[in-house]
Amino acid sequence: MRRNRNVKIVATLGPASSDKATIRALYEAGADVFRLNMSHGSHDEQAARHALIREVEAETGRPIAILADLQGPKLRVGTFAAGAVELEEGRAFRLDLDPADGDDDRVCLPHPEIFAALEPGARLLVNDGKIVLKVVGCAADHADCTVVVGGVISNRKGVNVPDVVLPLRALSDKDRADLEFVCELGVDWLALSFVQRPEDVEEARTLARGRAAVLAKIEKPSAVNAFDAIAEVSDGVMVARGDLGVELPVHAVPPIQKRLVRRARAMAKPVIVATQMLESMIESPMPTRAEVSDVATAIYEGADAVMLSAESAAGNYPVEAVRTMHNVAQSVEGDVTYRQVIAAFRGYPRSTVADGIVAAAREIAESTDIKAICCFTESGTTPIKVARERPHLPIVALSPSANTLRRLCLVWGVSCVATGPVDRFKSAVVSAARAALDLGIATEADQIVVTAGVPFNVPGTTNILRVAPCDERLIYRAEAE
Repeated sequence: MRRNRNVKIVATLGPASSDKATIRALYEAGADVFRLNMSHGSHDEQAARHALIREVEAETGRPIAILADLQGPKLRVGTFAAGAVELEEGRAFRLDLDPADGDDDRVCLPHPEIFAALEPGARLLVNDGKIVLKVVGCAADHADCTVVVGGVISNRKGVNVPDVVLPLRALSDKDRADLEFVCELGVDWLALSFVQRPEDVEEARTLARGRAAVLAKIEKPSAVNAFDAIAEVSDGVMVARGDLGVELPVHAVPPIQKRLVRRARAMAKPVIVATQMLESMIESPMPTRAEVSDVATAIYEGADAVMLSAESAAGNYPVEAVRTMHNVAQSVEGDVTYRQVIAAFRGYPRSTVADGIVAAAREIAESTDIKAICCFTESGTTPIKVARERPHLPIVALSPSANTLRRLCLVWGVSCVATGPVDRFKSAVVSAARAALDLGIATEADQIVVTAGVPFNVPGTTNILRVAPCDERLIYRAEAE
């Protein structure tokens, strides 16, 4: 099965989508990547979902990517003697390290690292920003605040600290245990929460030891500010709009999304746009018009993938949500404006031989009657660079590495095909032509562009481009030589 769209769809699995029949239905409806949310479910439950995905993969004969999303540190207040209190605007309220139950005047915030970083004027956002506190004075064990936006605060509500970089690592003890578990399980991507600085990503990469690609979730203002440095050490990024919309004014999120998607593309880093894309489909079989426009906007911007969270994990219509996203993608990509918008942004530097090869491949393919750009790859770098060019014809990645092909399932426009090891460029051309024929991309009368690196099976050596025929007789002749 080859998708007749370029953007990829990430579907989160959960209580509504943990049986094999539903996972198969999600794949057939258009899911390219399955997300395991490590904030919910036991290791046994996640292992069972992983096994079912791999069963579906074996049955369909096409690679499927699995992304494990690590929870990250959770900052929460303690408990109240009365279970909850009402905070009125303008009143004083203290957060401290005292573990005693809270009251109308104070509550425990059991995170000394927060107090170490706070400064007067910093904001504390409680319960997804529904309550806003402003720090007027602080010490190592407490912060005296003024209530800027009031409301009811109850036991163990979450706290966001948008105005300072916290001396917290992105990986909690739970995250480290989860990371090791999912890497041994065999996931393809790790999504890292609570990223504030590039060192957070580097720690995860060290622990992963190449067993999974690492994707940085951009969900904090500090991550937006350090985006280039974070993306440079990441294999991909996610614009996680949920927490961004809490820690930043909601009206600031759309331009940030557009800017980060473009920057990720320029850096050849796969980028996912996530959170509340079809939120109403948790309970309704039809999305709102605004949600459809939101998905379409991400596609017009050139995102590699769009993601469903609760819609597919816990909603009443998981398959319908994936199908809706698929239909929106097809509609957008069939619009002449889409091609114009995508082609308008190619203003990034090309500084390597590989950059030049893939740019030339797109130019040749788009100026002649070429049917596909076929890339032989060991590490996946070449197809990702080709995808950065956003060509208007299919990209086919061929590799002997199942891990590489699975990771490429997240990348814009790439169809993945397993092939045996090759040691000659002629063999690569033969395999590419067969793949194009088998996928229905080309006929024997057509031509394809083939890129590869010599010597073979050495990452980062893309240095050859050839225009090749798909004629079956020429394939046989090449095989006989």
